[in-house]
Amino acid sequence: MTPRDYTIAGQRLRLADERLTFSGLEPFHTPAHALPDLEIRPGILPEIQPQECRSIDTFDFADADAECRLERSSRGGYLFTMTPRSGDRPVRFLPGYSPRLCLTDFRPGASPALFRFGLWMAFNIHAVSHGTAAIHSSVILHRGEGVLFLGESGTGKSTHTRLWRQHIPGCELLNDDSPFVRIVPGNRPRVCGSPWSGKTPCYRPFECPIRAIVRLSQGPGNRISRLSVLQAYGALQPSFPPSLAHDEPLADAVNVLLSRLLSDVPVYHLSCRPDADAARLACNTLYGDTPCR
Repeated sequence: MTPRDYTIAGQRLRLADERLTFSGLEPFHTPAHALPDLEIRPGILPEIQPQECRSIDTFDFADADAECRLERSSRGGYLFTMTPRSGDRPVRFLPGYSPRLCLTDFRPGASPALFRFGLWMAFNIHAVSHGTAAIHSSVILHRGEGVLFLGESGTGKSTHTRLWRQHIPGCELLNDDSPFVRIVPGNRPRVCGSPWSGKTPCYRPFECPIRAIVRLSQGPGNRISRLSVLQAYGALQPSFPPSLAHDEPLADAVNVLLSRLLSDVPVYHLSCRPDADAARLACNTLYGDTPCR
């Protein structure tokens, strides 16, 4: 097995077997480092009895038609199991049993979607204790800063960022589904590209300071307003990985990250139509010193 190293949101990730990969990872490949922050190692997992685990969350994963279960073990660490409804063998990840090691029984030949999602979960469980977590959003890179657009699936995040790129010169897409936000001591909070970008293949190994965060909703007209801290918390919290909210240590780590975001980054609500005027209104509000045309 030949390991490969990647850097994602400031964290060094090592995949111990080069067959554990997917296309979105390649832009994040970096030279091997003596001590990665997190290593994913395939092999035989230790036997864990059901009575040793406490259920945290159970949910469906549509991309692989699988049931997912996140549990916490009395031995310490977590167990994440994805069970395909096709009858194929479950795939498990064991993050957190060792500070730098996550074991998995994924085998090459199984559904790549299971590995992509299992790695995303394991990486989040590791990274959140380092002030870093995925946030469900579409991100515009403009004038060296990132603007995050949040909203439930179907509210038009991708449509709105496409309108920015079409009508506001100099805009680029950083990520269209699952970027990471990162707290760097002594610096403004940052947003980072990632190997996970939903249906849009946008895998960019860049990061930048966050200009603003905008919660979107559909409306008959275009209106934008800045949210209070309490309103901003309600707008942001649901966009972090939902399973993390069901476990006290993970939820506490998310709240530390949220607290820093709320103190340093303005948060807005934009009720809008899917048109160019909505993009211009948002841009002019966020970059009022230099109007967007």
